[in-house]
Amino acid sequence: MQCVIEFRSIAARSVGRVAGLAFALAGALLAACTPVQPRSEVRASTAPVEVAPVPLEQDLLLQLLAAQFALHADDIPAAARGFAGAAALSGDARLAEEATRLALAARDWPLASQAVARWQQLAPAAPGVQQARGWIALGEDRADAAHAALSDLVSRGESQAWRLVAQALMNASDKPLAARVLRRLATPERLATAESNWVAASQLAFKLDDKPFARELADAAVARFHGADAYSWSARLALDSGDKAAAGATYAESLQRQPGSLRLRGGYAALLAEQGDNAAAARVLAAGTQDDTTYAARAAYAARAEDHKALGALYREVQADDSARSAKRQYLLGQVAEMLDRREEALAWYRGITIDDEHWFDAQMRASVVLGDLGRTDEAVAQLRRLAEVSAGDRLRQRNAWLLEADLLANAKRPREALAVYDRALAAQPDDTRLLYSRALFAVEQGDMAAGERDLRRVLALSPDDAEAMNALGYTLADDSKPGDPRLGEALQLVQRALELKPDEAAIIDSMGWVRYRMGDLEASLAQLRRAHAKQPDAEIAAHLGEVLWVKGERAEARRVWDEARRKDPDNPTLLEAIERLAST
Repeated sequence: MQCVIEFRSIAARSVGRVAGLAFALAGALLAACTPVQPRSEVRASTAPVEVAPVPLEQDLLLQLLAAQFALHADDIPAAARGFAGAAALSGDARLAEEATRLALAARDWPLASQAVARWQQLAPAAPGVQQARGWIALGEDRADAAHAALSDLVSRGESQAWRLVAQALMNASDKPLAARVLRRLATPERLATAESNWVAASQLAFKLDDKPFARELADAAVARFHGADAYSWSARLALDSGDKAAAGATYAESLQRQPGSLRLRGGYAALLAEQGDNAAAARVLAAGTQDDTTYAARAAYAARAEDHKALGALYREVQADDSARSAKRQYLLGQVAEMLDRREEALAWYRGITIDDEHWFDAQMRASVVLGDLGRTDEAVAQLRRLAEVSAGDRLRQRNAWLLEADLLANAKRPREALAVYDRALAAQPDDTRLLYSRALFAVEQGDMAAGERDLRRVLALSPDDAEAMNALGYTLADDSKPGDPRLGEALQLVQRALELKPDEAAIIDSMGWVRYRMGDLEASLAQLRRAHAKQPDAEIAAHLGEVLWVKGERAEARRVWDEARRKDPDNPTLLEAIERLAST
């Protein structure tokens, strides 16, 4: 007998696991056919071979292909029906499982019930069967049935049982119902002696918005296990409720029991830093085993705290560490040496990093900055030009090398050379908004407002929602205007739009205050500048706030604001110019 299979204009394409099932079964069907008769026998045969047509609903291959194409077209309901039909014709449990999953995704509970019944018939021990029964019951608001199915799943002791329970509960549209089922499931007997089960159940309760039960489970996990996972999760719950003191107490207790836990130390340090105590964060990380990650975090916290004593101690500690010194550690040593004003040492650390290491480019950039700080500008420029040449083809690296070269030349009071770098860079990358923005700010600093305005407008033409460019142009127009100047209206619109895009950006709030000041609205200006200064009390914002206070006659407060800023940034040109200009009036 000859096996004849006709494919009616079907262009099949493999689509993931489902396609694999379809074509695997197609192959099985073909393999089951008896061998075709030899050509000579076919010629000698006098009677034609007739094959009875197979009804569509009984054609397994066509059912599979139809389901596959429905899935490819993102028609999940049709795909679910197709796989359910195929599962009814096949003894392959994988088809019934796929039909069940697709019906669940489509929230077709009757079809899902039909599919899971077939799946259970073919693979009665599959843990996913009970998960699906619980999932369906949740969809049909049958709490007792959902509990029974999921309880049976957990009682089997499968390693993945709680993960499957969580998946079913999280997909329930009725979250309060799912939370009630979880409360009945998550008993001490079922959670047993595994800390991970308790923590996972608490996290699931939290996601289902049953925070009291999440807290109850977390407290029980801490009391039973005193593990890092339980403590960390308990502290996060405390933070979520706004109780930072409780979170800190939880971390402190955990570190008494597990002083070497990097996870607990890192979490506690992050909490302390968030509360503004960066020095304490660095001290917490200093206790216990150290590696490149803890060294880097300690350096960051100590730098934020401006704790030079801690930075010095860290520098000596890292130098003395006799474990393998990676390029990452060398780069960190260079950074800490810079912060300690040990520039020659920093230069040596950076130069010790080889070109084949991922930190090499950044190290050479930092080395160029150090050379500039040492007054060796020509050497820095030569190094940056080599970096740009080596980075040919990498637009980002080339651009960064050019930007730093221009910046170093500007700082060295060589403005014409700096401008030439910008021009050369923009000839190579004419639509790079970062280069245009930087050249614009440089032009404004040099007093060429027209050139700065031109470049900023070009940035906005290329990137209409660039809040920084809007802010810079608005500030520039305002700073170059006097009350009554029509450009102040455009300046106000630009800064308002930038503020809509970034409402909490201190620099943009400062610009709004400055625009209002130029428009003669001192009260509105003062309100904005106080807000900006509270967010970021840097020297430039302090200069603006002090000026408005001075003009309003509140000169004692103006002097206090300026004095605080001078202690932090004694050489800031904007601040010094404002004080010199106004103090004589």
